[in-house]
Amino acid sequence: MRILSYLLPWQFSPLACAVFTVTLVLYVRGLAVLRRSGAPVGPWRPFVFFLGLALNYAVLQTYFDYLAQHMFWVHRLQHLILHHIGPALLVLSAPVSVLRAGLPAPVWRVLRASWVRRPIGLLWRVLQNELLAPVLFVGLIYFWLTPSVQFLAMLSQRLYLLMNWSILIDGILFWWMILAPIEAQGAAAVPYGRRVIVLTAVALPQIVLGAYITLCSRPLYSIYAVCGRAWHISPMLDQQLGGLLTWIPGAMMSAVGVLVILHHVLQAERRALAQARAKAADPPAGVPA
Repeated sequence: MRILSYLLPWQFSPLACAVFTVTLVLYVRGLAVLRRSGAPVGPWRPFVFFLGLALNYAVLQTYFDYLAQHMFWVHRLQHLILHHIGPALLVLSAPVSVLRAGLPAPVWRVLRASWVRRPIGLLWRVLQNELLAPVLFVGLIYFWLTPSVQFLAMLSQRLYLLMNWSILIDGILFWWMILAPIEAQGAAAVPYGRRVIVLTAVALPQIVLGAYITLCSRPLYSIYAVCGRAWHISPMLDQQLGGLLTWIPGAMMSAVGVLVILHHVLQAERRALAQARAKAADPPAGVPA
């Protein structure tokens, strides 16, 4: 029973419950539809998707959320998952085809209507812009880690929810732009070379901010002294651990992103080579083999 209590929501959020439930139902339904149509999805992609979904849910709707509100380093771990690890896993699972298959037909017809598709497409292209996306990605980290803003967000339930959801949504948008294959992105796709530049650009500000928080000689976040810490550790140790989580893992995600991009490049080259060989082996019509 004690373990179960840790898995229950610390502060129940109807929004989180609805979003995660609908997403899970659509994905499971999509898997069933694809399996019936003869196009089943292998075990790897669903595993990665469920892992990403479970991590995001855990840091938002379990006892972990209580710890994030009472320990700075746990809060930074929460945002590391919401902004980096969880969204990256969701994108790597390539869930679009499965979620699309899981949509009821009437909903899909509405989404395909021009009066819905055009404004959504315009907004999508703006948010996937290679100049704006990294600014939003790094800007949200800096904004929510401003000590005065952090103080207010931890005292206001609405601001706290806004902080966490803005971090999660922005993470999904950013990592989709970076990690999804070009052929899955359509007109908004950013070339692979420029994605590497974007990853380099977002890594440096995170390193600077993490180093500043870690090496600062005074406590920056007094809110955790006001609310009380879940564990009895010194404010400076709490801050240093949180700074290290901002400094090292956040920047390392850029290196992981570069490796994924290199994988996409190699896959594209292999497909191009295979197509060239097939074309060479298949002579034009009317020409004897």
